[in-house]
Amino acid sequence: CAPCSGAMVEEMCASESLDEVVVFFYNPNIHPRKEYEIRKEENKRFCEKINVPFIDCDYDVENWYARMKGMEYDPERGHRCTECFDMRMERCALYAHEHGFDAIATTNATSRWKDAKQVDDSGFRAAARYDGLKYWAYDWQSDEMTMRKYQISANERFYKQEYCGCSYSLRDSNDWRKANGIPKIQIGGETAGLGDRYFSDPLVDAQEESQDVVDEFFAQANELAEAAGKSVSERKKALKVYKDRRKAEACDGKVNGLNNW
Repeated sequence: CAPCSGAMVEEMCASESLDEVVVFFYNPNIHPRKEYEIRKEENKRFCEKINVPFIDCDYDVENWYARMKGMEYDPERGHRCTECFDMRMERCALYAHEHGFDAIATTNATSRWKDAKQVDDSGFRAAARYDGLKYWAYDWQSDEMTMRKYQISANERFYKQEYCGCSYSLRDSNDWRKANGIPKIQIGGETAGLGDRYFSDPLVDAQEESQDVVDEFFAQANELAEAAGKSVSERKKALKVYKDRRKAEACDGKVNGLNNW
């Protein structure tokens, strides 16, 4: 999506070792369709502005759900996410092979919300399917690249995404918000469920997604998965823990976890 593309695409376009950079948009995980179209159209507009070709691949949502079957309650960064990365990187690698590209990469590797090794491993597996195709691994999460990402996002006033993208992420994020007394995620519109609708200040935006905030989110996601597994009733019980915990933190003046994705 555009917020994760900005600095990465800029860096690639400036590289003397690359002849051509193309953005390949294949994200059948994004739900609902309204959110998918918002993210796709924004990325397309950005690519047009910087003269980078944009490949609009199919919204292959039925196959995505079929591949994720049985992993509906996996935590973020769990096996479901690996399968999701694999599916998208495999399709990207196929396109690259069929159209004569030498290398592939993914903007998923730029986000602090993603495990870089998990993402890179999917990229390496996908590229290994075809002779002569390489996966470009790079430290896209460095402090310099991360700040540049927020600067571009603020300059372009990119749409702030409040969750990763899939229906399971949307469900879990809204469950967690409800337990913490936070308004639910808003799809589109000029008002976000939490915080600003658009990126506007690099320093403030970066703080909302600081490493401490990210670490807290995943620690709680893993706690919930371990405590509840696939049981909906156990998930509801486990979520009640955070309701009281957030009240206590509010009294202490802490705001960790009150963030956009």
